[in-house]
Amino acid sequence: MSIGESLADARRQAGLTISQVSQQTRIRESIIRDIEQGDFSACGGDFYARGHIRSIAGAVGTDPVPLISEYDADHGPLHPLRAAEVFEHSKPIKIRERRSPSLAMIVVVVLLAVIGFAAYRLVSSHDHKGNHLAGAAATGSTTPSAHPTPSAKVSPTPSAAPSDVVIKVDAVEDCWVLLTRTSDGSQIYMGVVPAGSSMTWTEKQAVSLRLGNPGGITLTVDGQRQSINTVLPVTLNYRPQGGASQSPSSGAQSG
Repeated sequence: MSIGESLADARRQAGLTISQVSQQTRIRESIIRDIEQGDFSACGGDFYARGHIRSIAGAVGTDPVPLISEYDADHGPLHPLRAAEVFEHSKPIKIRERRSPSLAMIVVVVLLAVIGFAAYRLVSSHDHKGNHLAGAAATGSTTPSAHPTPSAKVSPTPSAAPSDVVIKVDAVEDCWVLLTRTSDGSQIYMGVVPAGSSMTWTEKQAVSLRLGNPGGITLTVDGQRQSINTVLPVTLNYRPQGGASQSPSSGAQSG
C-alpha cells in the first residue's frame, strides 16, 4: 500500500473528511488530495512533503515514521537543509517590493514645504499692514499706533509619531523566517521557528518578512491575524501605522 493510500485509509477509519484534516493541519485540501493520490509535486519540495506527511499522519492517528521512511526510499533521504534552499522553488513567486522614497523626492517635498510656508508668512504680513492702514484712515489718524499689534506667529503642527509594528509568528510546523529592515536591508532575524513555538518582534521601522513555510504558521501583525493564501515561500512587507506609540522595545521575544 502506497503512502497516499495508507493516509487515506487511516483517515476513513478515523471518520474524518479531507476538509476536517485540512482544518487540523492547516494544509490545503487540494494538497491533501494530491498526497492521497501519490502526487507530492504541490508540496514545494521534499522538506515540506515530509512535514505534510507527518502532520496528516498525526491528524488521522497513524504512525508517520514508516511513511516517511517509505518516502525516503522513493525520493532519497533528507540531506542537511541550507538556508538558501528554503527560499528556492521551481515556480518563483513575483513579489512587488515596496521601494523607499528617493533622496531627490524627499528634498523636493521639503523645498515645497519651505516655499509654501514663506509665501504664507508674506501674505499674512501684507494683510496685517493693509488692515492697520484701513483702521487708521477710518479714524482720521495718520500717525501709526505707538504699540502696534504684533503679527501672529504660525507654528507648523507636528505630525503624529508613527506607532511600532508588532509581528508575531506562531508555528504549527517548522518554518524558516527572515526579517530585515526595509530602509537599509539590515537583518533582524534569520532562522527556523520550531513547530509549537512562537516569536514576536516589535519594530519602529518598515520591515520585510520572508516565510519559507507560510502554510505552517499563524501570522499576527499589530494584533490582527493575517491571511496568507499560499504554501510556497513568500515575502511580506509591513510598516508602522500612525497613532499612539506602543512599547519602545525592539527585537525577538520567545512566545
